[in-house]
Amino acid sequence: MIRFEHVTKRYPDGTVAVDDLSLEVPRGGITVLVGPSGCGKTTTLRMVNRMVEPTEGRITIDDDDITARPAAELRRSIGYVIQHAGLFPHRTVLANVTTVPRLLGWDRPRARTAAMEAIEKVGLTADQARRYPAQLSGGQQQRVGVARALASGPDLVLMDEPFSAVDPLVRADLQQEVRRLQRDLGITVVLVTHDIDEALTLGDSVAVMRQGGHLAQFATPADLLAEPADDFVASFVGKDRGYRALGFADVRVTPRAERSVQVGEQVRAGSGWVLVTDGSGMPLGWVDGTGWGGPVREDRLHRLGAVAGPDDSARALLDAALSSPSGRGVVMADGRVVGTVTPEDVLDALARRPDADRVGQGGDAS
Repeated sequence: MIRFEHVTKRYPDGTVAVDDLSLEVPRGGITVLVGPSGCGKTTTLRMVNRMVEPTEGRITIDDDDITARPAAELRRSIGYVIQHAGLFPHRTVLANVTTVPRLLGWDRPRARTAAMEAIEKVGLTADQARRYPAQLSGGQQQRVGVARALASGPDLVLMDEPFSAVDPLVRADLQQEVRRLQRDLGITVVLVTHDIDEALTLGDSVAVMRQGGHLAQFATPADLLAEPADDFVASFVGKDRGYRALGFADVRVTPRAERSVQVGEQVRAGSGWVLVTDGSGMPLGWVDGTGWGGPVREDRLHRLGAVAGPDDSARALLDAALSSPSGRGVVMADGRVVGTVTPEDVLDALARRPDADRVGQGGDAS
């Protein structure tokens, strides 16, 4: 959908932000530009909507040269999400989200209808639509920024470090929301981040850029982890890329049957770690019956650890096992516990896969 043809951005002082970039961004997915500070990723993004004009080369969207349209018209046709949301503080959430539709000449009723639909899509309510940005949390404000980008129904949305200003838990929720919206709407998203974990989590394709504005590698997350192009990419992806690669490895692990008790029930001394559930089968935590016996009390529960689904990736299953105090990861389906898995279960399943050698290639440090 977006094609960069030998694109260079050189500033008057001689600084080269992007150097001879040739890249094709596919339609209908999330492409992430990632790299260290000063590598030209934000400049690359902003050249797409002509907030920055390239010095050399050509950029096309659906084979149309972006310079063939007035810059303001081009920008209004492309959704744009920035850090800190960039909202107008003196306008309500609804008024903020209607901004682009109104600039496009939509009448007020149509713009308000589209804005409310976008607000609901990002998980906000009609009551929140009447509030001002300062009355919302940071994560909610960022959702408003996403809603504003979606309100006019663009096919292309650009996101410049959209989650860098929110805490990790909110960030994870927003990442999932963007992934869901992209799939539901079928739009094309180009996102800039400096966080390789975010790039691997969100990207269908990942462009790793190096200092000087050079493209180091463009690949799927799985290929990036398994076959980094050079030492720079391997180092940037990280020494634990073998573990990260498990996030793209599907395995078949049959969960072990797991005995459970409820709060108030007896645990026999010497029984080891026992899973505690509520009346509906939802896990509450673990109790250690190694050197203790008696009725289970809530104040004796240990954290549950991560929970996985039976069809999750090897990384999710292994993480569930490693984060559990018992060494047994809880596996759930349809709102109930179906069993547990151990690290050995996951590793044995990986060893039996036809592409086991390729999955292990990421294990080198760099």
